Amino acid sequence: MDFGKMQEFYKGKRVFVTGHTGFKGSWLSVMLKMLGAEVYGYALEPGAGPNLFNILNLAGEIHHTIGDIRDIDALERAYVEANPDVVFHLAAQPIVRDSYKNPRYTYETNVMGTVNILECMRNHPGALSFLNVTTDKVYENNDLENHAFKEDEKLDGYDPYSNSKSCSELVTHAYKKSFFNAGAAAGKSTQANGGCADVIPAISTARAGNVIGGGDFAKDRIIPDCVRASIKGESIPLRNPYSTRPYQHVLDPLFAYLMIAMEQALDKKYAGYYNIGPRDEDCINTGDLADFFVKYWGDNANWTNMSEAHAPHEASFLKLDCSKARETFGWEPVWHVDEAIRETVAWYEAWNDGEDMKEFTRKQILDFVK
Repeated sequence: MDFGKMQEFYKGKRVFVTGHTGFKGSWLSVMLKMLGAEVYGYALEPGAGPNLFNILNLAGEIHHTIGDIRDIDALERAYVEANPDVVFHLAAQPIVRDSYKNPRYTYETNVMGTVNILECMRNHPGALSFLNVTTDKVYENNDLENHAFKEDEKLDGYDPYSNSKSCSELVTHAYKKSFFNAGAAAGKSTQANGGCADVIPAISTARAGNVIGGGDFAKDRIIPDCVRASIKGESIPLRNPYSTRPYQHVLDPLFAYLMIAMEQALDKKYAGYYNIGPRDEDCINTGDLADFFVKYWGDNANWTNMSEAHAPHEASFLKLDCSKARETFGWEPVWHVDEAIRETVAWYEAWNDGEDMKEFTRKQILDFVK
């Protein structure tokens, strides 16, 4: 990756991040600050209990607005204040199991939230680049073993979370074709709030694999479950030890997001839809992931098969074909899955030992870049 080019591009840029208080949003905010950007975040309050946003004390380092992505009036006020050059849309209800419990909230957040941020961009032009972060679960998945999804395959996620993210992709496609192209812009009679009428944002979506990394404390995710159990000295409960997923360290997709948003801002030919996942050999099952965790955590950590007879449906095999990102940008993942887990365990051990996590996190980013 060309970190110097990123620093040159993002330095002084006004960047609007929805979902900045979440796991990925917090890491992204730190990275943008390190690149010299002026970061404006809009999101819900960080979750109760330990959370990365508060651990890193990010509220004091960025423009921090608490709000619901479903509230378009509050979102619009924050957006106008930011007047961004680049927009990263990460705000979402991200948990599959929670989407079964509360599908309406999931759709309102993941679908109408996307409509709302795109409406802000439509009504207040001036942004150069927009990236909607979705998921590897947007595809219609028939659990065909060894099938790696490509960007042109059918979008039709099974569960409410996955399906709502498929809808978010389709919303983005529609806005891109209807409002953010030269023909649509030429027919627009008015521009709100003094925005740049001649600036048409480059728009992409990024479909990332299952991310792991320090600072994730969400429920019903494998690494946080491993950490919580191991700190307590309990066996790690695995619901689906034989489910295969494209696991990758959070820094790999985040640097890919930064790259896509930058490259399409510099040249609109790069706007599109991209899978961002690990190498083929790093697509492993949950049991193997837990074995790596146990290896690096030590202290008699172990896991137990807790498969549920009547669990909500989740795909048993999921893999991405990332050749488009490789061929377009020369992008490659940096850390293999065992390195990703090693660095993830190191972060949690440092946190559990009371180290300075702001410094530790920045150092881990610099080590990744090197």
